[in-house]
Amino acid sequence: MNTLLFPVILAGGKGERFWPLSRKDRPKQFLSLDGSSRSLLQATADRLIKLGGGWDSLWVITSSQIAEGVRQQLPDLPVENLLIESEGRDTAAAVAWTSLEIKQRYGEDAVIGFFPADHWIANEEAFAHTLSAATQLAASTAAIVTLGIKPTFPSTGYGYIEQGEKIGSFNELPAYHVNRFTEKPDRETAETFLSTGRFSWNSGMFVFRAGVVLKELHTHAPEIIEPLEQQGPDIYPQLPKKSIDYALMEKTTLAYVLPVDFGWDDLGDWNAIERLLKTEENPNVELATHVGLDTQGAIIYASNPEDVVVTIGLEDVVIVRDRNVTLVVKKERTQEIKQILKILQSDSRFTDLL
Repeated sequence: MNTLLFPVILAGGKGERFWPLSRKDRPKQFLSLDGSSRSLLQATADRLIKLGGGWDSLWVITSSQIAEGVRQQLPDLPVENLLIESEGRDTAAAVAWTSLEIKQRYGEDAVIGFFPADHWIANEEAFAHTLSAATQLAASTAAIVTLGIKPTFPSTGYGYIEQGEKIGSFNELPAYHVNRFTEKPDRETAETFLSTGRFSWNSGMFVFRAGVVLKELHTHAPEIIEPLEQQGPDIYPQLPKKSIDYALMEKTTLAYVLPVDFGWDDLGDWNAIERLLKTEENPNVELATHVGLDTQGAIIYASNPEDVVVTIGLEDVVIVRDRNVTLVVKKERTQEIKQILKILQSDSRFTDLL
């Protein structure tokens, strides 16, 4: 089966946990975090245009604040394939609007895939093989297919998918009905999940036919899909703010999972840099000019190559120097960067730091 996939990049996120490098005018998806010359958004587009349809089949949905930046990053993207949200309403609204647009242009049997702009993929050949399988399943079945990542450790930062009955194989990959989705568990629960061999991480990547997902949205999230159908994107600011997981995936009976292993990271915060770039030869991950004494387990980044970061006696910290801000945080507390941003937002002195 050679069904064309219409990939959609979800590029509206703020990437707040990568502050101060990620800011309003330069969100995480515009950054290169793996030492390459391509931003996360560009690398995602590079992967997806290879799936068969080129730039004409690729879509991007983003916010009005960074739409111009997306155009600059992806100059070959057709203008009509860029959807601009007047106000961010989370992923359920983004999926609903884009699916409506693609259905209108290509029909309800068009197979659509949704992909966050900020994921890192190690094995692109395996990724393409997986997407071919997901496309076959979605084209042949009334299915909402999610890619489940094989867990490598008992993460408490990811959601989990429990696989149920096997329904067959597609492109030599087994597919299962989803028993349930579970939000971020505590460590003991995560360890139990891994011991069963039935759970995978929820990657946030989905594949389905336009007609299937729109019908399911009518059933489970009419408060989102019906205003969009009746009034168009002008109603966007009034739509409820819900994730596609909460609005649909946790409720639908049409969820299927492909457990996959192609080397993946969602680059959620600064600790992801260590997972990508840590080597046995160096006690630290250094994306800066660093002079250290008795420093280990540190992640050190400076956007200006002329800046020198000097450390003495530090362990398990993140140090980020960007423009007029220096961040120093223990690695286990990087999730709290978002709380610091709320403090900065409440003080007019710090507006230019956001």
